Amino acid sequence: MSVVTVQLGQCGNQVGQELFDVMCSDARDVHRKTYSAVSCERFFRQTTQGALEARAVLIDMEPKVINHSMSKAAKSGRWRYGETSHFSQKQGSGNNWANGYCVLGPRHRDAVEELVRRQVEHCDMLAGFIPIMSVAGGTGSGVGTFITQCLRDVYPSSFVLNHLTWPYGTGEVIVQNYNSVLTLAHLYQLSDAILVHENDIVHKICSQLLKIKQISFSDINRVIAHQLGGVLQPTLTPASCGAYSRHPIGELMSALACHPEYKLLSVCTIPQMASSSIAFSTFSWPALLKHLRQMLISNSKMEGGIDWQVCPPPASAGGSRSLSAGSFNTSLANLLILRGKDVYSAETGGFEDPAIYTSWLPPDEALSLWKSPVPFNKYEKSATLVSNSQALLRPLDDMVRKAWNMFASRAYIHQYIKFGISEEDFLDSFTSLEQVISSYSELQ
Repeated sequence: MSVVTVQLGQCGNQVGQELFDVMCSDARDVHRKTYSAVSCERFFRQTTQGALEARAVLIDMEPKVINHSMSKAAKSGRWRYGETSHFSQKQGSGNNWANGYCVLGPRHRDAVEELVRRQVEHCDMLAGFIPIMSVAGGTGSGVGTFITQCLRDVYPSSFVLNHLTWPYGTGEVIVQNYNSVLTLAHLYQLSDAILVHENDIVHKICSQLLKIKQISFSDINRVIAHQLGGVLQPTLTPASCGAYSRHPIGELMSALACHPEYKLLSVCTIPQMASSSIAFSTFSWPALLKHLRQMLISNSKMEGGIDWQVCPPPASAGGSRSLSAGSFNTSLANLLILRGKDVYSAETGGFEDPAIYTSWLPPDEALSLWKSPVPFNKYEKSATLVSNSQALLRPLDDMVRKAWNMFASRAYIHQYIKFGISEEDFLDSFTSLEQVISSYSELQ
């Protein structure tokens, strides 16, 4: 089954290009024909000339980033974007969610839906959609939310997994918290699940683990693409009966999106290191999984930041959990993906500890385990954890608080009202996200 990605805005197009590059390189590097065939069928189609063409639609209100992404893909010599799979205009969305959602999205709806339809028709079977976007700007967040709504309307039975890049906490755009609140509140009603990467965390990975001195957005996007590839590349799942799973998004939803009130997914991967160090490093499954488990319970999204003082609470512990630093990260559901040498010998019992999870689900249902004996992206052994947990609670709470403080003083509200968003729309969005915060806070 095939996945159609929809790359939206500058961030979405840059992350999407890196993601396809990682997946194509990974599939071509291995010597297992079945793995490569499943991967290519999932994300690429083979043209009559034998070239690999990404199953993607590229959308931006300015042409520069799309042109660069298409050129970079073609120059790789491994894959390319379709010549007619993109849409752009001459003027952006002005970092205004309302302009993207209320004006530009509806104005260009027919053209975008036609591009998506063409990609869907190239799929023998459609597994679902992955819109890739930022929440901070105007096109990625505003147009991206509108296009997600269109996908839900036109393809109501297909899965939609939104990938969001969360802005730096120190600020990229003055109204980024408004844009983020409006995006998340709307997507929570539209998406089956929302997978989030935080720029602050990825920046730390680049600096502390990859040892990059001058960090660029390309470096950040490659880390995001590596982690996404670790989730989306073929694996053997309990339901796949010994064959590589053909329905990655459906399996992901089954594993993690077990309640409509809980849709926020975070991801972490181990190991991550400078490429020059990989050849001189050895990894064991016990060590990797010990570190990954502690990353989960202490909410440390990178190996260098593990808090070894955080321990699972006693089984009898009660009461709601606070947002205090160092608090235990309670999970609703986790998906553990292991790839590489001796993968079937890995002992994963530590992730079945009932203390990790809410009492709603027994651990054998809350934990899903996928495996592949094929090494991923040059790592002999690697583990990826996708978690529906309290991991995003603090950044979400901070974002809503900052947006509310601006709204209380009516800062920049007129910039949204003139494009059709009312104060009531803001209040509805705040109410929606405050309910999400409350629900995740009370996991126990």
